[in-house]
Amino acid sequence: MRTLISTAFISLDGVVEGPGGEPGYRNSGWTFKDVEFLPEAFDIKGREQKEATAMLLGRASYEVFSPVWPDMADFADYKVMPKYVVSSTLTEDDLVTNWGETTILRSLDDVAALKETEGGPIIVHGSAALNQSLADAGLIDRYHLLVFPLLLGAGKRLFSTTDKDTQKLKLVEHEAYANGLQKNVFEVVR
Repeated sequence: MRTLISTAFISLDGVVEGPGGEPGYRNSGWTFKDVEFLPEAFDIKGREQKEATAMLLGRASYEVFSPVWPDMADFADYKVMPKYVVSSTLTEDDLVTNWGETTILRSLDDVAALKETEGGPIIVHGSAALNQSLADAGLIDRYHLLVFPLLLGAGKRLFSTTDKDTQKLKLVEHEAYANGLQKNVFEVVR
C-alpha cells in the first residue's frame, strides 16, 4: 500500500489558506510577510520532492498551482511525476499540457484504490477541503507540518470539525527554528 502524505504550511491556530499570496484571503502571503525566512526550516520541502512518487491535489489547488509550478525551478521534481486531481467537475480539457501526466479522480474511493497500487509515497499539497475529507476517511498516513508562529483567525483549516473518534498521531520528527517555525512530522497510528 502506498503512503499518503499531507504536507502543509499551517498557522498555530490551524489555518492553511493563502500561504503563498493567493488572492481572495485577507492574510494572503502570511508565510513570507511576518516570519523571517530561514532556508533550513524549508529543507523538508526538497526532501518531499525526492521522496514522493506522485502528487495528489484538490481541484482548487490544482487550478492555483498548475499555471505556476510547471515552470518553477523550485518544483522541477514535481513536473515529471504523475499528478492526480480529485474533482467531480474538472474535465480533461481543463488540464494543463506542460505539467506531465495528470489523472482526474472522481471520488475518495478512487483515492483509496490509488493507494492500493504499486509505487512510492503520494504527497498532497494545499487542498484544504480534500485534506479534511481524506483525514475523515482515514486515508492519510503521515503529516508534514511547518507550523508558523502566527494566529490568523479566520481561514480554511487543515483539519475538519467532523465529530469522529479520536485519531492518534505519533511524532516521528520535529525541530524548532530561530524564527519560531516548527517542523512536525506525524505518522497516523492505526
